[in-house]
Amino acid sequence: MIYAVTPYGRGGPSSRVRVYEWLDRITEPRQVSGYISHHNAAPAEVARHPLAVLRAERRLRRMASERPERLLLHKEASPLSRGALEQRLLASAAFAVYDFDDALQWDRGEGSAMRRLAPKAPKALAAVRHADRVIAGNPILAEWAAEHSGDVVLIPSCVAPERYAVKESYAVSDPPRLGWVGSADSEPYLEAIAPALEEAHRRSGARLTLIGTTVQRLGRLERLIDRVAWSEHAQHEMLAGFDLAVAPVPDELYERGKSGYKLLQYAAAGTPLIASPVGVNRDILAELGMPGPESVAEWGEAIATLLEEAAEDRAERGRRARGVAQERYSFDAWLPRWRAAVGLDR
Repeated sequence: MIYAVTPYGRGGPSSRVRVYEWLDRITEPRQVSGYISHHNAAPAEVARHPLAVLRAERRLRRMASERPERLLLHKEASPLSRGALEQRLLASAAFAVYDFDDALQWDRGEGSAMRRLAPKAPKALAAVRHADRVIAGNPILAEWAAEHSGDVVLIPSCVAPERYAVKESYAVSDPPRLGWVGSADSEPYLEAIAPALEEAHRRSGARLTLIGTTVQRLGRLERLIDRVAWSEHAQHEMLAGFDLAVAPVPDELYERGKSGYKLLQYAAAGTPLIASPVGVNRDILAELGMPGPESVAEWGEAIATLLEEAAEDRAERGRRARGVAQERYSFDAWLPRWRAAVGLDR
């Protein structure tokens, strides 16, 4: 039996990729606590479901009292905890693993009062110190974790390429179709490259499809944006329809610890992409053979270059990217290492 504790339900991207997708691939019995089973555990979301929160807090304490044989804790057990609950859970298990794929160690609780009361940085530090093993989502996180733990395993956030529709035609649409997938929290990153997107629209009529929230919040960019509500089906089927996918990220401390998952999603569909070379993105871009512009001017040049490339060259980029996703970043490729990391082969 493996007990898995994660702050979100399957609808939360991090929990789905780091916990649920792995559990789907094993036959061993499991028990999962997804807190209130929502797609996020933001203060506003938690406040709207007091009874569910009460049940979740009781369930976690009961789980600790059961002293599980194997425990996998992803990110945090509770958004209300300051670290004591995470320590208790990890200490209760015969073999405890802490998994994280964001730079929680640099999240000091900026924002709402609830976040200031229960910041993630001290919680992550306590979890890393008390776990028998730590699974880090990228080298930057692994390097930090190794300062506080003697057993750190690197496992990237993986994709399932077999679920993605694969791009077949690399002739550019008229007008060109740019694409992006993500959460409302990361949408503002697009504003940093707004001039490049607007220039592409002016030159070719290019439009940008956002798979995420349907709430308009990007000001002047909305005139060239088409929005599609996020769903697993949408992200698996629509990425192959983009002529070019984009993933801008600011070069800031927290963002340097991100996993590069968007890039791998685009690669799984065989879609040419452009991304900011921040953190692990730089290495992934090099593997995929895709551009990593840093300035707005470079973003404009990269968009124009990839849209104007011959279809054969775009197809070669797409095939290379999908091959990398399959061979180096798929769940199937990493499953033996994950099983060993969480103690299933002990």
